[in-house]
Amino acid sequence: MPYFQVYYGNAGSSYGLGAESRKALNRARADIAATLQAKPEEIYFTAGGTEADNWAIRGIAEANKEKGKHIITSQIEHMAVLQTCRFLETQGYEVTYLKVDSQGKIDLKELENAIRRDTILISIMYANNEVGVIQPVRQIAEIAHEHGVLFHTDAVQAYGQIPVLASMDGFDLLSASAHKFNGPKGIGFLYVKGYQKINSLMKGGGQELGKRAGTENVAGIVGMAKAATMAIREMQERIEKTERLRALLWAGVFENISHVSCNSEAKEHLPGILNISFCGREAEQILGYLDRKEIYASGGSACSSYDRKPSHVLQAMGKSAEQIRGAVRFSLGYDNTEEEMEQVIEKLMKMK
Repeated sequence: MPYFQVYYGNAGSSYGLGAESRKALNRARADIAATLQAKPEEIYFTAGGTEADNWAIRGIAEANKEKGKHIITSQIEHMAVLQTCRFLETQGYEVTYLKVDSQGKIDLKELENAIRRDTILISIMYANNEVGVIQPVRQIAEIAHEHGVLFHTDAVQAYGQIPVLASMDGFDLLSASAHKFNGPKGIGFLYVKGYQKINSLMKGGGQELGKRAGTENVAGIVGMAKAATMAIREMQERIEKTERLRALLWAGVFENISHVSCNSEAKEHLPGILNISFCGREAEQILGYLDRKEIYASGGSACSSYDRKPSHVLQAMGKSAEQIRGAVRFSLGYDNTEEEMEQVIEKLMKMK
């Protein structure tokens, strides 16, 4: 709030009020870099995860087109990645979309076999936003680097929820969004390792080390850095609590409601995402009923809530049409309670 009301100067200006904003940006950049065990100059602020994904993929593709025009991704990526790849296909690039198994994981052998001499980028999400499956990021990075290919990971759903470290995981680029770890909406960042060559999307001034033009959202950036620091500091406690809530919710649904199946069965999964299919029911009816009870869930990705198409994630995982139609995603946070899980189960049991 102080950066809305008191220190509201433009960080790019030369007057004193702007200097305070500039100091705040520098602190925030350093704080976020520390959570990744990265360098401050490797962090670039964006308007959120979608911009970060677009910038990572298009920026690398355009900067390396002389080397090649082949990109590898998966069929279950967020639309920010898939739509960017589809756009690049119209610009003469080729994209390989890897299949996933029934739990949503890619096959590392298929990934390696898909790499060509002209492959310039692999973009695989750290964890899926609909079913919560975690991909083998470190192995993906090793395979990419063995073949001289850059690796970008959309970590929007993972960063701040589970340990994500540049020094350990090996990714070259990473996208994150503040509202996924209790920060403000409309702010995120892109990590770019070292002095990696990447083209800018936003043209204009010289903000963000000359890579991303536009007046910085200082209040959002400060809020994001604070939320990130808290999330990392409290991570183990949050994971244990959220995992407990997730297990309680699934056990209650499974034991008390017939014809349900879990779409979040992967051993490596996010603690706070539980995707359940209520076979014989329509997800929209369930969500409408829950909404009237002030229980807020989703039919898939919140970013695709206006798109009535079936979940591309569940389709790629081989789920039946009935399972997809009745799929509801419950997203849990550390501030949820066991009492709330019991209320959800009770309301679902009374659903007609």
